[in-house]
Amino acid sequence: MDHHTSDLGFARVDIGRQARQGLPEIVYGPGKQDAEIAAIVTTLIARNTGPVLVTRVEAATAAAVHAAVPGGRYDEAARLLTWREADDIGFRVAVVTAGTSDGPVAAEAAAVATALGMRVTEIRDVGVAGIHRLLAETDRLRDADTVIVIAGMEGALASVVGGLVEAPVVAVPTSVGYGAALEGVTALLAMLTSCAAGLTVVNIDSGFGAALAAYRLTRVSA
Repeated sequence: MDHHTSDLGFARVDIGRQARQGLPEIVYGPGKQDAEIAAIVTTLIARNTGPVLVTRVEAATAAAVHAAVPGGRYDEAARLLTWREADDIGFRVAVVTAGTSDGPVAAEAAAVATALGMRVTEIRDVGVAGIHRLLAETDRLRDADTVIVIAGMEGALASVVGGLVEAPVVAVPTSVGYGAALEGVTALLAMLTSCAAGLTVVNIDSGFGAALAAYRLTRVSA
């Protein structure tokens, strides 16, 4: 018998992940039936003590899952379902967006980080086309333990922030932009080749991935 896995027939839930990594398995919502999500969440709540999260969940699915597993919370902007959110761990994360169109990705990053116990400051709409907006926020940027930078188009904001702060910078390319932005590929490649050394770059539109990168940094700092 595998004591680290709970076999539900349609899914083998990793109930040992909290012991290995400090968090229960986080559930990716798309492609799963409402009843499947509810069963996985029920298992995670019963077999772990930490926060339980389901990402990329639309409102109708959230309502159905909540009906089956009460006690949770749904953030519609972030499309995030949570149960048993973590207490404040004192780690400060700034979530910075280049433009308003990057908002949905920022909402996911901020909501996941908050659910995992991080203190989130949101700094919105400070893209390089009006760089004075970013420079006015320098003190708040430098006050963070980690900065998550979310930008589409050419992705330049991550490089600029990387040149302003000492803290780790996690860059998130978004699929925002006209044709040659290639649905985020241009921003991704720009961030990967940034001259601001040491940036961490996650997948296109992955606010979730950025929040988890920040969470791993909290484990090292602790």
